[in-house]
Amino acid sequence: MSKKDNGTSVILAYLNEKNRPYSSQDVFCNLQKQHGLGKTAVVKAMDLLALEGKIKEKSYNKQKIYFADQSQFKDVDDVELKAMDAQISQLSADVQSITQSSRQLDAELKELNSALTTEEVMSEIKELKAECSGYRARVEKIKSATNHVTPEEREKVYTDRNVYVKEWKKRKRLASDMMDSILEGYPKSKKQFLEEVGVETDEDCKVVVPST
Repeated sequence: MSKKDNGTSVILAYLNEKNRPYSSQDVFCNLQKQHGLGKTAVVKAMDLLALEGKIKEKSYNKQKIYFADQSQFKDVDDVELKAMDAQISQLSADVQSITQSSRQLDAELKELNSALTTEEVMSEIKELKAECSGYRARVEKIKSATNHVTPEEREKVYTDRNVYVKEWKKRKRLASDMMDSILEGYPKSKKQFLEEVGVETDEDCKVVVPST
């Protein structure tokens, strides 16, 4: 584009190619980045093209709309219009299908990018194999042990445990009842009483009576 041209050839070619109405602002926004046209230059060029009859202009509420001179295009009959409509419908369907495929591919790409690499997978497999090997060694050691607990011995341990827990709860309740009786006539607090007689509670030792 020469300096003498001032963008008129670019704008004329653009309007003829798109063959739809545009304001000077629309043309400036669409062509400025690619051709470096200034807003003032675009307005002047479009006014000049309209003055020379190379494009047409219409005014709507103080805004000018420019479009290509339709006389330069051949007339289109109904058959051609229907064919164009069918082509537009087909192209629209193709665009929708391609857009859907693109979204699906984007989702798959995102999933792949978040997945482990081959090197990471190999490293994790190696770690898991080492962990499994350790577990196998432990299992074999347990199997080869000679000091297994018999079902009878295990049942006796559970029975003894229940007996001891019940006795623990019984003695704890008796001690609590006895202290409550003493504290009824004791002039000081329960805490001071426990300190004086040297009693340590389960709570002091941070232990809890197990459930039976």
